[in-house]
Amino acid sequence: MRLEGKVAFITGAARGQGRSHAVTLANEGADIIAVDLCADLDTAAYPMATEADLAETVRLVEATGRRIVAERADVRDLPALQKVLEAGVGEFGRLDIVLANAGYAQYAPAVDLTADQWTTMIDVNLTGVFFTVKAALPHLLVGERGGSIVLTSSAAGLRGIENCVHYCAAKHGLVGMMKGLALELGRHRIRVNTVHPTTVNTDMVHNDATYELFLPGKDNPTTEQFARIAQRLNVLPEPWAEPADVSAAIAFLCSDEARLVTGVSFPVDAGMAVRW
Repeated sequence: MRLEGKVAFITGAARGQGRSHAVTLANEGADIIAVDLCADLDTAAYPMATEADLAETVRLVEATGRRIVAERADVRDLPALQKVLEAGVGEFGRLDIVLANAGYAQYAPAVDLTADQWTTMIDVNLTGVFFTVKAALPHLLVGERGGSIVLTSSAAGLRGIENCVHYCAAKHGLVGMMKGLALELGRHRIRVNTVHPTTVNTDMVHNDATYELFLPGKDNPTTEQFARIAQRLNVLPEPWAEPADVSAAIAFLCSDEARLVTGVSFPVDAGMAVRW
């Protein structure tokens, strides 16, 4: 119950890491304000989360005994985020934690990237994170209780990866955003950090587009074949992290145990960044 009495705002909460974060923080005592697009993106090669996924997140959070306000919202739509936060803070009376988790991946060599693919990636994975923070900041500041903001970057925010320069650019950009915010908000005792997962066992990874990137030309690649390739990226003998691994790091960063931790790029990458 390290987060008892606190309220967390989580984007991309319908499934994967976002759902795991919501349930983990609820188990630690936090009430949750959750949003997700719950619609597909034209530039993504795999399905996005659905309204049914978001409803399942609601069920799982409520099963912990905590409360949740969950709505559909696009992180590219600042007024929509502001509206959800007004409703959530109106319900719970405060805001203490912001997890800017929403994002997606898409792959192509730079020479083949379209303007739309570039723009959508930056709009969702970088601008959407800033809009998330911007919508939340008035509620964090008015409480004068401090707070914690965690931006979900990636191992691709610490190193380069081929065939996704737009993704790397967005995830590196989050590190710069985090450092600037940490300097601005430190006087208010609001801590800002990034987390950098390796490959994570979610729908964003386990799809045909990702398998084709890592196993080009192989007919009907299997999860087992992909696991052998993914394993080579990491130092620890694991092919990928589980969402709960990232959630555990985030729960620490949001707790008083990390009260002096700010401006940090926190890898949860099985050692991937050590290789480069």
